[in-house]
Amino acid sequence: MKRLVLGGARSGKSAWAEAQAAATGCPVTYLATAEARDEGMRQRIAQHRQRRPGHWACVEEPVALAAQLQARAEDGGVILVDCLTLWLTNLLCCPDPLRLEQEREALLQVLPELPGEIILVSTEVGLGVVPMGELSRRFVDEAGLLHQRLACLCEQVVFVAAGLPLAMKGSLE
Repeated sequence: MKRLVLGGARSGKSAWAEAQAAATGCPVTYLATAEARDEGMRQRIAQHRQRRPGHWACVEEPVALAAQLQARAEDGGVILVDCLTLWLTNLLCCPDPLRLEQEREALLQVLPELPGEIILVSTEVGLGVVPMGELSRRFVDEAGLLHQRLACLCEQVVFVAAGLPLAMKGSLE
């Protein structure tokens, strides 16, 4: 099954996705896209590490997401990707302007073919005011388009707010 878990910042989406991965009873690989570029991000990464079970595999990959998914997905396994909007930020900041399109298309192409369960966590940023800056507007646009395309490919789409899941596509059971 392919799942897309959306929610605002600090909505509980990561914790909910982690609980879903743990509930499968299958081996879990946590694919982290964050880079510890400042103290706030280092603290968030530390909180996520403390919350995860020690027996989960963890792979840190800020850019080449599709390649990591292809290499690690297997029947009877779960890959939890946290988070797509951090991955998108990494790509928007990449010196190669074509890298975003290449990596996005690679993800969208490989996702339907992957074995096992894939849980994709991403921050929904399109619910507020349109940002004034060019890069911020592009980020919101790219995130919204990515979420729409992924929602078409996933069997389940869940929106989390205040730690509570709301099924947008598929069932919560």
